[in-house]
Amino acid sequence: MSLIYRSNDALKVNPAVGDTISLSTGGSDWLWAVTALYSLSLLLVVAHSYFARSGEKILHYLFTISLFVGAISYFTVASNLGSTPVVTSTNQSGTRQIFYARYINWFVSWPPLITAIGLFSGVSWATIVYNVALSWVWVASWLSGALVATTYKWGFFVFGIFAYFLLSASLLHTGSITSKRLAVGKSYLAVSGWLVFVWFLYPIAYGLADGGNKIGVTQGWIFFGILDIITVPFLSFAILVLARKWDYRALNLYFTQYGRVPPPSGTEATIGEKRAPGGPAGEQAAPGNVAGEQIV
Repeated sequence: MSLIYRSNDALKVNPAVGDTISLSTGGSDWLWAVTALYSLSLLLVVAHSYFARSGEKILHYLFTISLFVGAISYFTVASNLGSTPVVTSTNQSGTRQIFYARYINWFVSWPPLITAIGLFSGVSWATIVYNVALSWVWVASWLSGALVATTYKWGFFVFGIFAYFLLSASLLHTGSITSKRLAVGKSYLAVSGWLVFVWFLYPIAYGLADGGNKIGVTQGWIFFGILDIITVPFLSFAILVLARKWDYRALNLYFTQYGRVPPPSGTEATIGEKRAPGGPAGEQAAPGNVAGEQIV
């Protein structure tokens, strides 16, 4: 019978300290389910990377990082770890259990996803770095606000919202222009549009949970858990499915020991990428493998 039924004693082993509003056993059960989903997604992406064609694994590598971090983060919170008590900014007495592990997850797992979207859209590396930095500003601002016990937390909330709007504008505007030139405009619009839409729901969840303290910790985790699932795992598989019909060389996504191999002549490419040694300055490498080239 013990092999079939196993109780969740995470809250007994790792009890919350000084938290009036804290995670429930049912909430921990939900978080274990999300952990299992992230872990399964991670294994599937890793397994699929071994069947991907040589030189076309960059997306698998990026999604592996995002899913790996997500699985660790949700394991942490399901175990009732990675949190600290914070006095609520409302008139409600006591403290609320704030999980900083949630923000660490976003801080580390979102940049690989943003990088992947930027790579196949054809935007410059400067734009990709800009987008990643905006996501860091967004998450860091909200973490700072979550740890503030006064209404000044809403100042950090506004800073995060502004970073979100700048990031969304960059994804929808700059990325859509370059993706059309590479004939992946429809795929990019679907992916970036979905991501921007789901991200739009995060401020609502934050305002109800860690910000406004209108819903409990468990209800907040249900909201955030659903959003996280349809952000990283869902988009990871969606992009990999769409990528089956892409020409990685034309998109300048074909990676070798010399970096990103430029596409065949006649196709727009990102200027300033690494070239295979041995040719004159500015000369593009041939579409095929160069002598001694190692595919990654």
